[in-house]
Amino acid sequence: HENTDETHTVDIESFPNETTTSHPLDYHTHTMMIRSAIARTYSRRSILGYSRYASTSTGTTESLRDSYDYILVERRLESPDATNGVGLITLNRPKALNALSDALFEDLVHASRALDGDDQIGCLVLTGSQKAFAAGADISEMHTRDFANVYSNDMFSQWQDFSKLSKPVISAVNGFALGGGCELAMMADIMIAGDRAQFGQPEINLGVLPGAGGTQRLTRAIGKSKAMHMCLTGERINAQEALDAGLVAKIYPADSLVDEAVKMGHAIASKGRISAMMVKEAVNAADELALQEGLRFERRLFHAAFATKDQKEGMSAFLEKRDANFTHE
Repeated sequence: HENTDETHTVDIESFPNETTTSHPLDYHTHTMMIRSAIARTYSRRSILGYSRYASTSTGTTESLRDSYDYILVERRLESPDATNGVGLITLNRPKALNALSDALFEDLVHASRALDGDDQIGCLVLTGSQKAFAAGADISEMHTRDFANVYSNDMFSQWQDFSKLSKPVISAVNGFALGGGCELAMMADIMIAGDRAQFGQPEINLGVLPGAGGTQRLTRAIGKSKAMHMCLTGERINAQEALDAGLVAKIYPADSLVDEAVKMGHAIASKGRISAMMVKEAVNAADELALQEGLRFERRLFHAAFATKDQKEGMSAFLEKRDANFTHE
């Protein structure tokens, strides 16, 4: 209800609590009660503000186009019928150092939504070239715009669609990730970097400020003082500094970065997909919720996992000392 004037309050203690019933339940009854709890919990999530980090899927799955103007798309499958595939998206405006134009972002959002709805894909990887992940937003498109234009069109709001995918996303950063490029990389769930990567928010040098997450995601990732320094001075940090600050998870040699990202993607995609989506949702909730609300939300998702076949398979496989065969159900 962020776009309305209505205000709703809900007592979070009213969340369904069938899972703590004291009397014994048979498996079918227990499963049906859990599923009922999930349905009611998800239907009320927008009232509690959870819609900010939940997937915004409309229930329709877009198909990948045969080609895109400003990105390259690959479906990395280990076998024709594999379900642990990785969707690899490569930004492809080399002459402009992958500057993020409106047309490029339209390509990116379309392809990422299609991969997010692909049953054979369990993880997405976003990368650029070795020289530049993305050097920023396209200044040539922006410099003539005025306040009325950018405000009435809510400039950069469409960028947030990339952060609302339900499947895990890895950004693999080589070269420059500056301004909007750094902001885009931070929209992923995991960021890894090549050893020559550079990160920065130089918008202050253009007479503006970051407008797509640089003052918000960066502060949450590395803390107020470091974020203030980057945003106020426009200075860059290198890959090692980004790792030390917590902005990136791992550093790899530039030449092997994409292969390592895809390898990581396959590892993630081999897990139970429903639990992976729940992990993403729960971790993202930590930025939005107070601790006790976040802990309750985490428990509810944990309880919900017991309504899945993957939970039964995963725990059985552990006890039987074998690899789990997750079916994503």
